[in-house]
Amino acid sequence: MSGLHDQDEVPLLAVRGLAKYYGARRGCANVSFDLHQGEVLAIVGESGSGKSTLLNLIAAELEPDAGSVAYRLRSGETRDLFGMGEAERRLLFRTDWGFVRQDAAQGLRMGVSAGGNVGERLMMTGARCYGDIRATAGDWLERVEIDPRRIDDGPRQFSGGMRQRLQIARNLVTRPRLVLMDEPTSGLDVSVQARLLDLIRNLVAELGLAVIIVTHDLAVARLLSHRMMVMKGGAVIEEGLTDRVLDDPQHPYSQLLVSSVLAA
Repeated sequence: MSGLHDQDEVPLLAVRGLAKYYGARRGCANVSFDLHQGEVLAIVGESGSGKSTLLNLIAAELEPDAGSVAYRLRSGETRDLFGMGEAERRLLFRTDWGFVRQDAAQGLRMGVSAGGNVGERLMMTGARCYGDIRATAGDWLERVEIDPRRIDDGPRQFSGGMRQRLQIARNLVTRPRLVLMDEPTSGLDVSVQARLLDLIRNLVAELGLAVIIVTHDLAVARLLSHRMMVMKGGAVIEEGLTDRVLDDPQHPYSQLLVSSVLAA
């Protein structure tokens, strides 16, 4: 998968020198990268490599010990995420950003209907007409391959794959520009995983989303991403175009990751 962007374009997201420590242990350190509109970046590495810490820093769910995350608003103004007020940042995350979590129960309101989960995000953008909200929610359920007749069913009545598709609908209904994904296909059966990956790939392309996806699955990274960062011990040890990193890894750790997949 390949992607191009104007090199002079101001990035949608600019991460500079991001670091987080847990006492003496390094969660991640000195991570910097740009992400442009329509670009998909995969962050890969084994458990404990720092990839989830990095994603949670970008999502402002952790406070960094150093570094910055700058985001280009729809107005064209670029703002430091950690310099925003809490209310402003929360509104941004509920409208212009999405976060698809590994455990769909953490990304959904489990006591609210499927339609209500999707409709809540619409209301954050100012939607108030119940009929329009319900109709849009039904349309999005259909887009993520959930029978719209189940609009009043709760997530607890859905399978794992259906919950993850509902979480995707909830996040994308406001047409955000940036979506974070944390192991979105982990724990799903292979056939369910394949359908979900096709759905994600098609929606990302259709909506022109910028995406940061954390995954331990290199096949997922190859299918979805333009660029890849390999992390080990909290540091980025290799980065580049996804096909290049996977087909010709330079760092011994990257070589080990790729060879372990090929040998499986």
